[in-house]
Amino acid sequence: MKSTTFFPVFLGLLFALFAHAASVDKRQSRGSLQQVTNWGPNPTNVPMYVYIPNNLASSPGIVLAIHYCTGSAQAYYQGSPYAQLAEQYGFIVIYPSSPRQGACWDVSSQATLTHNGGGDSNSIANMVTWAISEYGADSSKVFVTGSSSGAMMTNVLAAAYPELFQAASVYSGVPAGCFYSSTNAVDAWNSTCALGDVMDTPQQWGNVARAMYPGYSGARPKMLIWHGTADTTLYPQNYFETMKQWTNVFGYNYNAPQIVEVNNPQSGYNRTIWGPDVEGIYAQGVGHTVPINGTQDMIWFGFEA
Repeated sequence: MKSTTFFPVFLGLLFALFAHAASVDKRQSRGSLQQVTNWGPNPTNVPMYVYIPNNLASSPGIVLAIHYCTGSAQAYYQGSPYAQLAEQYGFIVIYPSSPRQGACWDVSSQATLTHNGGGDSNSIANMVTWAISEYGADSSKVFVTGSSSGAMMTNVLAAAYPELFQAASVYSGVPAGCFYSSTNAVDAWNSTCALGDVMDTPQQWGNVARAMYPGYSGARPKMLIWHGTADTTLYPQNYFETMKQWTNVFGYNYNAPQIVEVNNPQSGYNRTIWGPDVEGIYAQGVGHTVPINGTQDMIWFGFEA
């Protein structure tokens, strides 16, 4: 009489073998920057890199760390504290790398300024959703940060993909949509915005952010905005315009912050708190860009009390 159990048992053993091999592969890729390929829809061919810490938490969080113009995933990995912090707190870091000449991000085209519009922001958002599934990450612990052009993209992602993130830390950027190109140019430089000459009301700025995901009524990431008073690349007025935008999105009165703290988090840095979802830090005498403060980011993201 032929056995009817051999084939299912064989399949089970085969599945276990492949699962074990996959887990070994993931262990071997820990503790160093690794490029990921074939991770999903990537309309603008943005390379994806990840850092999986040796001390990976169960159901880990994710920090999306976005580089500046002329930068790369490798440069931001080496020049920012997030990989080291990942070892301490057990989260995964995603480092997208700009595919464009000059390595800036497209924060100007209609595609990138539209939810699922097909631009750079869409590619980066797809990285996040893939990583949540692939690594069993906690979707309630996903955060985004960036410097300069990466800060601009951070604001764009917070506006166009608010459902993905719980908090953002923005180092020396401009309001979401400020670099918008009237000719729909991709990765266009907007000198008027960069010089701080695009000045609108909080309502107007809030409308720009909301228009990136029409009809969205869910939760939005809380926003921490950093800018230096001596920034001559993205002029300081962009700090105030960005604060107008996010205070309006969250329903705060821009002209009536709740708390203003001098020398917080350090000497010469002034923190303005409009409410639990919007804070700004204006750094006296600091140029472009404000140095990353990993400790403050971990507090803002909820990894540190």
